[in-house]
Amino acid sequence: MEEKVCSKCQGTGWVLVKEKEHTVARRCDCFKTGRAQALLEGANIPPRYRECTLENFEIHNDSHKVAMKLSKKWVHDFPVLKWGILFLGPCGVGKTHLAVAIIHELIRGKNVPCYFYDFRTLIRDIQQTYGAETAKTEAELLNPIFQSQVLVLDELGAKRTSDWVEETVFYIINNRYNNKKLTIFTSNYIDRGEEEEDKKFDHFRKEEPSLVDRIGIRLRSRLFEMCKVVSLEGEDYRRKVKQAGYRL
Repeated sequence: MEEKVCSKCQGTGWVLVKEKEHTVARRCDCFKTGRAQALLEGANIPPRYRECTLENFEIHNDSHKVAMKLSKKWVHDFPVLKWGILFLGPCGVGKTHLAVAIIHELIRGKNVPCYFYDFRTLIRDIQQTYGAETAKTEAELLNPIFQSQVLVLDELGAKRTSDWVEETVFYIINNRYNNKKLTIFTSNYIDRGEEEEDKKFDHFRKEEPSLVDRIGIRLRSRLFEMCKVVSLEGEDYRRKVKQAGYRL
């Protein structure tokens, strides 16, 4: 199939624009569109979440309204930001949707290199680099995680902690912190670091393990230094709404 050439720049990526008495070269719109597409393809977003946008995020309660407002402001203010986001809430309330929607907006609107990784998959992939026959080294695997301007680390704490897991994740997050790289996290676990904060998380069952139980107190401390906490509430959308749609 013959590749379509842009009629404005004839495939060069540049157009000549008259400004007052001078003619200057500017990047063609096709270059920006092509770069955004390349960034999307390299962002490691799972197929299930590739259509997640802020426009199609469904608002069911006040916590969703607050989370949406903050997400839009975060995108608008980027890159003049000093903090990431930690979306907390039970399963199926839209945490991953919002996190992916944010990096979609950054890629499409501002050509920002972003990267997505599921916490459990990340730990498994790092472990596999230690094998004798491995396609990637640990350094090659971690390079886009360290270098991307914005990283989404989904389902933080989903894999039970161990000394190795805690050290590995702290190393990754601390590297981004020291290099002023912004990170968006999601987690299904409550933070019980402050007694008065518990009232914000009534949707969690009190007997469930906390975030610090899953990731350790040192990582929890670094996380809350890096991020603004955003709590989402509600019923499991996948179970309630999606299952209802399957009924005959």
